Amino acid sequence: MAAYMPPGWPPGVHPPGSEDFERTAQAWLLDTVPADYRLHGVLRRYPLALAAMAAHHTKACVAGARDGYRTARTELGNALPAHALDAVLTAYRAEGRRLVATAHAVDLVARALRGEVFTPQLQDAPPPGDRRGPGAEDELSARRVAIGSGEGSGEESPAERPGRDGPAKPRKAQAAQRPARGGGTARRKNRPSDKQAAAG
Repeated sequence: MAAYMPPGWPPGVHPPGSEDFERTAQAWLLDTVPADYRLHGVLRRYPLALAAMAAHHTKACVAGARDGYRTARTELGNALPAHALDAVLTAYRAEGRRLVATAHAVDLVARALRGEVFTPQLQDAPPPGDRRGPGAEDELSARRVAIGSGEGSGEESPAERPGRDGPAKPRKAQAAQRPARGGGTARRKNRPSDKQAAAG
């Protein structure tokens, strides 16, 4: 039975625990970092050290893409025509998705190098009737993490946070739900007037 490879596992890297896993993992990790990293023999002798450095490198690249996207209009708005600026933002979004996917794959490889065994999870498969296809949720997550939902902003909009930010209740409706407090008109209706008390 073939070893299980979780979603996001990098292509070309053999399954964890297989004979060529460490060799293929090392070759792939070297492709994710700058070429100068190949000059350090310790990274070739210890693939886990290479994975740790690759993780920091890819996370820094994600942060750089996020910052670049947020500040693109300020930095380039006066120097580029509108259509060129839109193309720059499109490039940032595409690279953001790619970098997030790479950072995720580096994390998976590093965990496998530490001996973690992956098992299939229910959330790996799309629910019945979901026609978005494999990878659609990963792409959406990558877009949110790397870039953010709005131009110039790195956060999700309230519309993209179902269940966390429900619609605010009108103040009148909130007031109607509050219990009546002492001294209100509801208690004074049954209190006899001063004239009735004197007559009694």
